[in-house]
Amino acid sequence: METVGLGLFFEDLPVGRQFRTIGRTITEADITNFVNCTGMVEVLFTNLEFLAHESDIKGRPAPGALVYAFAEGLLTQSTMQHTGFAFLHMELDINAPAVAGDTIHAECEVIEARLSKSRPGRGLVRTRNRVVNQHGKAVLTYTPLRMVKCRAAG
Repeated sequence: METVGLGLFFEDLPVGRQFRTIGRTITEADITNFVNCTGMVEVLFTNLEFLAHESDIKGRPAPGALVYAFAEGLLTQSTMQHTGFAFLHMELDINAPAVAGDTIHAECEVIEARLSKSRPGRGLVRTRNRVVNQHGKAVLTYTPLRMVKCRAAG
């Protein structure tokens, strides 16, 4: 019997392939829980008076690490179950603030794909991931390099 919800194999990720995830709304509770859980208790995330009177950001900002983590969660659910083996490297840029009430999704493009020389049955795939809000604005961009399973290995 077929198992649904499994991830993409190396062969499913040729250079140039593009896809997007479903969306997820960032809530006040998400920000509060993330800030408290991680200890990121800087005033930008914890002090509404500071935000109202001193910050240039309109709305309650979400830490970039939270936005990144949500994007990875959206991608894991849809592309990496049973096929993603390692997260090896990335570069990350925060392009604009994401705030409570924003609905984000990830837009991915495969920019590198090659077989692993040291690990048979594995491929290395780098994507350019843009995390986009409901207004079409990219709030975060990152380029992870992952080791993924080849279909022939399974």
